Amino acid sequence: MRDDNQLDDFFGLKTKDDDGSGIRGTITKRIQGKLKIRLIPKVLSRKERYIVAALILVMLGSVVAIPFTTYFHFTKKAPDYGGKFTEGMVNEPRHINPLLSQANDTDRDLVSLIYSGLLEYNGDGKIVPDLAQSYEISSDGLNYTVFLKDGAYWHDGRKVTADDIIFTIQTAQNSDYGSPQRINWQGVQIEKVNDLAVMFKLQAKYAQFLNNLTVKILPKHIWQDIKPINFALSEFNLKPIGSGPYKFDRLKKDKDGRIQSYQLSANKEFYRNRPFINEIEIKFYASEDEMIEAYNRNEIEGLGFVSPDNLRRVKFKQRLNLRELQLPRYFAVFFNQNKSAILSDKNIRLALSHATDKNALLEKILEGRGVAVHSPMMGGVLDIPDSVKKYEYDPGLAKTILETAGWLASPESPDNGGGSKDENEVLSKKGQRLKIKITTSTWPELAEVAKIIEEQWEALGADITIEVLPTSELQQAIRDRNYETLLFGAVLNIDPDPFSLWHSSQKRDPGLNLALYDNKAADTLMEDARQTLNPLERAKKYDDFQKLVIEDIPAVFLYNPPYIHGQAKKIMGSNGKLISLPSDRFINIEGWYIDTKRIWR
Repeated sequence: MRDDNQLDDFFGLKTKDDDGSGIRGTITKRIQGKLKIRLIPKVLSRKERYIVAALILVMLGSVVAIPFTTYFHFTKKAPDYGGKFTEGMVNEPRHINPLLSQANDTDRDLVSLIYSGLLEYNGDGKIVPDLAQSYEISSDGLNYTVFLKDGAYWHDGRKVTADDIIFTIQTAQNSDYGSPQRINWQGVQIEKVNDLAVMFKLQAKYAQFLNNLTVKILPKHIWQDIKPINFALSEFNLKPIGSGPYKFDRLKKDKDGRIQSYQLSANKEFYRNRPFINEIEIKFYASEDEMIEAYNRNEIEGLGFVSPDNLRRVKFKQRLNLRELQLPRYFAVFFNQNKSAILSDKNIRLALSHATDKNALLEKILEGRGVAVHSPMMGGVLDIPDSVKKYEYDPGLAKTILETAGWLASPESPDNGGGSKDENEVLSKKGQRLKIKITTSTWPELAEVAKIIEEQWEALGADITIEVLPTSELQQAIRDRNYETLLFGAVLNIDPDPFSLWHSSQKRDPGLNLALYDNKAADTLMEDARQTLNPLERAKKYDDFQKLVIEDIPAVFLYNPPYIHGQAKKIMGSNGKLISLPSDRFINIEGWYIDTKRIWR
């Protein structure tokens, strides 16, 4: 029988030299090691213990951080589906209908979210396909063939076809429906090529016709049985069915029947890409002041529009992305020479131009935002040369012009009707005082502009009266051209066509030639430019046109204000600076997002 030493040796508990390096020795050493570790806190100083603890934490943190660091290194942040935002707008909707929405910005905003057009403007101000897959223009510029996307559907599941396009345009052309779009489609024939293609036939070339194709399309199966007399009264004007990125869900009214809010949801079957943001809530307010107060109470997250002079009243600006978008619009004082004999004197118009300090308007009204405008084509803003002469602010020159023309300070004459200024301050000529009335809107910005212009022109020696009219009365005054001067705005397209604003055929309603401008050479240039498809040649004609207008001085052009969109800062993915309409701030909204996820690079 073997002794214990032999057994220990057999099981490896003892080496041949009995040096304690076997299993028994190993176990003993481990026990001793653990005892030593437990004794470490007792043998180390406090500072040393802190250092050891910190090193251990660093080691553990490194072990934990390695997988996270690796994950973030090989992945990137990307948009994810989900989220909701609430935006305020001024005025409640009336006609969320692309053929009736032109008079109400709120209607147009909702139309842009719910409906789609054949073409649209992108964030760079370029026209690109929307419902259209592509389009072709004939060599003579008279025929436009548009091919539709095959996967576009209405919110009720019906397919968008050529029949919807034809129905929409023919409805716009029918005067019984009362669409402001009618003027854009006069003389245009539309034919069905097949279920996914239509052809537009023009009587004459029209360079800006592609802009007409941005009109949003109505679903024929919804509207075809609605008679013209009921077109503006249909419930589908408030509960629309479109083909755009967002669908109407529900609306909320107060006890008086006023619409308080709209709830929209993402169109998951949208033909481009499903929108990332799931829900949009739009709340409506009677005025910009009310909307700002609602934002300050955290009732809404964004502001559809905020005037530059109201920005100081907006709290929590850090929660907003204040997008300063540029619209092709300007404000001006339009002279009605048919209504005022004084204004038919070009020297008066020239002097008033030099007496107008546009930079003061930018500073006092727009907080330094916006740009001064010197022509009807907004040279330097749009793709038109900025080559016109400018009537710079020079009150001394303005007074000299009037004095040379015989307008001198003198006592009141019998025809003054009891002027408001001191009789020795008002200029007169042959017994006629330099008395001018400015008509404008109750909109606070324009009312304030009128006051500043009043001060500037009265410093020249004019007796100025301001007439501020509510919207309905102002619209009637414009229709009747019942004003001496009109402080008002004009809107162009990104590819501008000034025809409706300055052609002599548009001097009467429904034309918008607010200055009743009549110059045959200018008419010819506008007519020719409309038929010039080459953009460089067209720009040259418009440059010649604007030089004629500036020489004739039918208006004092003032400024182009920015369109300030108070977008909730949590929203990402929006882009673009130049927009054709305020509603174009929602360009590419399907690409906006709130939630994010990480994806592999």
